[in-house]
Amino acid sequence: MSRLLRQCTGLRQDDLARRTGLSQGYLSQLESGARRLTRLDKTQAFLDALNVPGELRPGALGSSTAGDKPELEPCSDDTDEMRSLAAGAAQSSRAFAEFISPSNVSTDELEQFGFTLARIATDYVHAPLLPLFTDLIAVRDELFDRLEGRQRPQQSRELFMLAGTACLLLAHASQNLGEPTSAMTQIRTARLCAEQADHTGLRAWIAGTTALLAEWSPQSRMALKLTERAAQLAPAGESRIRIAAIEARVAARIGDRELSLAALDRMRRAREETPLHDEVEQFGGLLTFPLAKQDYYLGGTYTLLGRHEEARQHATAAITAYRSGPMEERSYGDEALAHIDLITTGILQGDPDGATTALQHVLNLPPQMRIRQLGSAMDRLGGLMRRGDLKGNRTVGQLADLIHDYEVIDGTLTLRSER
Repeated sequence: MSRLLRQCTGLRQDDLARRTGLSQGYLSQLESGARRLTRLDKTQAFLDALNVPGELRPGALGSSTAGDKPELEPCSDDTDEMRSLAAGAAQSSRAFAEFISPSNVSTDELEQFGFTLARIATDYVHAPLLPLFTDLIAVRDELFDRLEGRQRPQQSRELFMLAGTACLLLAHASQNLGEPTSAMTQIRTARLCAEQADHTGLRAWIAGTTALLAEWSPQSRMALKLTERAAQLAPAGESRIRIAAIEARVAARIGDRELSLAALDRMRRAREETPLHDEVEQFGGLLTFPLAKQDYYLGGTYTLLGRHEEARQHATAAITAYRSGPMEERSYGDEALAHIDLITTGILQGDPDGATTALQHVLNLPPQMRIRQLGSAMDRLGGLMRRGDLKGNRTVGQLADLIHDYEVIDGTLTLRSER
């Protein structure tokens, strides 16, 4: 009847609710057949609100007899309404209980996510990048899916920390593939995850990685401001040593010799400090800053500063450490870049034969393991070989021919996530 009356009068359901004094939800149940008007007084009020003529009301039709009674249910509508309220209240409480009690992730699953990221971070330094990139996307998407569900607050913080770490690794991978814009997108997401996790160690590592991305970009001067922020966050230990090493190399790259030397001094002091526990380093591999990597950074910095003997010493130490250490700690990218530092110092010190030996290692590296930074370093090396004072040097000319059209990893082959 309610729907028919509305159709005849052109009223909307909320209009009819206001006129009759009934709730819109109650009217909806009336029209669906889930409820009925069971009290005579409410029925009369409903019809009064619609100005229904008396002769059209129940009990007033010509076919009715004096003894006829309205076809109304004898039960109380107030009781129905109370039951409906009770059912609605119970449903809300049940939904809340489901929200606060169960979790969509277990302790074992959180540990497994951590093990997976540790395996990727460890493999990252010595294995081909593209397969690892695919694995990273898969674990990151799983972590995002869990975060879109419900879990206890502490579990949410752990998930955000793991998701931030996955995005941090993806930022490194994107940069190595020659995709700096994608790398910065991953950094922004990693930073937001670190904030949600309230994890200072992760914030510090992300800030340092952001400075690295800036160093290899046209805005390399911006990296110095980023290292200042990172230094404020970094706990004592490898994280603090890493930030000082990045600052030293960036300052040397832009020609600020004084700042570079000051940063090197801070790096030495940081190496003497008692390290604090840093959960980021527990993943290992790429997310650590061992002595071999420290020597690689020192070699690169001294090369940029023109202190060739010190550059040769540290680059050689890095290469030796990578070759003699465990396979899973041998960073092929750092090792190759250390060889380029040896090539540079060899040329500038008049030892092109030694440079040829070092170059052979870089040329022998499989294309799928040649990160984009190698391409940039080889371009700078080519520029060095074109200097006027080196023209006519036969060995240097041969070296230039060898590095011509050096091919690095093709980032266009990377499988991309839908997220």
